[in-house]
Amino acid sequence: MLVSLKTLLHTLLLPPGGPLLLAAAGALLLGRGRTAGARRTGAALLTFALASLWLLATPAVADALCAAAQRYPPLDLRRPLEAQAIVILGGAEHRDAAPEYGGVPVATGELLERLSYGAFLAQRSGLPVLVSGAADEAPAMRTSLALEFHLSARWVEDRSRDTFENAAFSARILKAAGVSRIALVTSAVHEWRAAHEFASAGLVVVPAPEGECEWHGKGLDRFVPRMTALAHSTEALYELSGDVVRRALAWLDLRRQTP
Repeated sequence: MLVSLKTLLHTLLLPPGGPLLLAAAGALLLGRGRTAGARRTGAALLTFALASLWLLATPAVADALCAAAQRYPPLDLRRPLEAQAIVILGGAEHRDAAPEYGGVPVATGELLERLSYGAFLAQRSGLPVLVSGAADEAPAMRTSLALEFHLSARWVEDRSRDTFENAAFSARILKAAGVSRIALVTSAVHEWRAAHEFASAGLVVVPAPEGECEWHGKGLDRFVPRMTALAHSTEALYELSGDVVRRALAWLDLRRQTP
């Protein structure tokens, strides 16, 4: 129920769903408004919604939002990785049954990028790996690690539905194994919020972000709408709003604990 509500809010509030719903409301008021004021309001809503959707789909705006969300730099590979284990988070694309792999679940897209970077760090450092994701996702992560990178995940956390549960359930597994310091692999825009959730669960976190979103075009090309830019804007807005919610919940929890 919680995941369904979060998915619904994600669809209704963030682009492209949010601006499109606002545009639809504006168009309805513009076409059926009974007063001149209602029609002016409709025209304003429609203009604002379409303009915001255009801007969010431009690389220039997407880069600015991603820069606000990406608060950890990449790991400095010149230094040893001071951790006891590597945690790779799910939350991205996978396939439940890939026929080209014999019908087994496998990771794709961004999730495969995370696994690739996590495997790179594991093979470089010799550290064990924990994969954390939903019940249908964690097996795909484990399978892809084995098939694509010839690496076995020592631990599999497959009950989590969001980042908070990723942290809580993974911490239980790792603490039972004597692990208190981890390198946390997730997307660059997600790393800030994820690292704070894992720290709140009692682990020392070495951030290991991957997949920094940045458009490399120049000039007017940065203001031409693109689907990839819109996806990056949506992801960054989700993380920025999620961090606000995390801070608010932490503040409320602190207020409850204060006598």
